[in-house]
Amino acid sequence: MQPDDFAPGTVWLVGAGPGDPEYLTMKAVRLIERADIVFYDALVGPEILNLIPAGTERVPVGKRSGRHSQDQRTIDAMLVAAATAGRRVVRLKGGDPSLFGRSNEEMEALRTARCAVHVCPGVTAASAAAASAGVSLSLRGVAREVRFVTAHSRRGAALDLDWHDLARAGATLAFYMGRDAASEISRQLIANGMPGGTPVLIACNVSLPHEMILSTRLDLLGLATRALAATAPTLILVGEAVQAGSDRIGATMRHATPIVGQSEPP
Repeated sequence: MQPDDFAPGTVWLVGAGPGDPEYLTMKAVRLIERADIVFYDALVGPEILNLIPAGTERVPVGKRSGRHSQDQRTIDAMLVAAATAGRRVVRLKGGDPSLFGRSNEEMEALRTARCAVHVCPGVTAASAAAASAGVSLSLRGVAREVRFVTAHSRRGAALDLDWHDLARAGATLAFYMGRDAASEISRQLIANGMPGGTPVLIACNVSLPHEMILSTRLDLLGLATRALAATAPTLILVGEAVQAGSDRIGATMRHATPIVGQSEPP
């Protein structure tokens, strides 16, 4: 699209990437700079928010596990109200809006209200974590597919996933929001045939100065995650392809100590 793609009454769902402002696309920066109002998620950091011009209204609508500042229907209504008032609206979302970002709900609400809505993609956390670790998610001859999986479930509920299918060889699994579910991920994948020694990378605060990446194995995943990620946003990569970066991670990992010892009890 051309630079005249942001008429009054238009909404852009903009991917803020994993956190490093240099991962923003040029289009994302342009849209942020032209917006009249920006609705932003909790995971959008201050360095990215600093790109919003001083006169632009900022509205926090972030969701964090167990702490929702606004429910989805309220957010939808706020976006529609701003657009129908003739404002240029940016809905700033962590990562890529179309990966576990509830973009469909917001686009549907806006289209129902006959508001123009577009998506500006962003760098997703799995890609950024692989870049930091120096691994390929789709290593030739090792990983034939990459699968993005949400590890978030309703509080107290088990993850409703096809574990047998996920445990198949030849894939790299990227579990988003995986911190609290790490032990269940390990237990279920092993129970469905994935070897306990399968390489795993745990990535916290991906792309930020306090990023932590830890190389471990599947049967140590729960223990390692508890040691590394008390509260930080956490991505878990599972599969033989991530083994390629283990030596490099051991030498360059920031603020993390490798986990060694016995596997977790069943």
